[in-house]
Amino acid sequence: MRKFEGERLVIASHNAGKVREIGELLAPFGVAVISVGELDLPEPEETEDTFVGNARIKAHAAAQASGLPALSDDSGLSVDALGGAPGVYSAYWAETPQGRDFDMAMEKVWTECEKLDAPEPRTARFHCVLCLAWPDGHDEVFDGIVEGRLVWPKRGSKGFGFDPMFEPLGETVTFGEMDPERKHSMSHRADAFAKFVAGCFADG
Repeated sequence: MRKFEGERLVIASHNAGKVREIGELLAPFGVAVISVGELDLPEPEETEDTFVGNARIKAHAAAQASGLPALSDDSGLSVDALGGAPGVYSAYWAETPQGRDFDMAMEKVWTECEKLDAPEPRTARFHCVLCLAWPDGHDEVFDGIVEGRLVWPKRGSKGFGFDPMFEPLGETVTFGEMDPERKHSMSHRADAFAKFVAGCFADG
């Protein structure tokens, strides 16, 4: 597995919440991060139907355009009662002509569960795939997952995306109510990130 040996890393995301969260996770390693938004790079079209496929598209596009290693994150919420939806299309469920509206997306998820009279607990999981790509075309991929259940009404104003309606297994608060440090210790992104660090930063 190739190690990351540079001093600067591009975060291949236009999602401010993801950029902030990944930046916090990378802080202990002394890596300077810059987002594709700050570099004014376009958002590539995500044409794959898997988290891995879309993570690769974003990471390679950013690495090629910037000439620097780039880390992408493709993640989403999969609800068992909805056959795994919204899944890889999580962001699209939030799309509006004015931009992404996750309050609307969360309400849509819950409404679809209600239409199906889905039994409680309404089990779900967050998936995260991280892809680190280099300008020469090499990449490394890491995946993470956290199990939980949906709650309604949504709770909490921390986090982002579907966090306020997701209660991790064994917890009594949602990701939207949780302090960032606590979320970082158990989230799908933290799971993938631990594998990324072990593979690309750790010695050996």
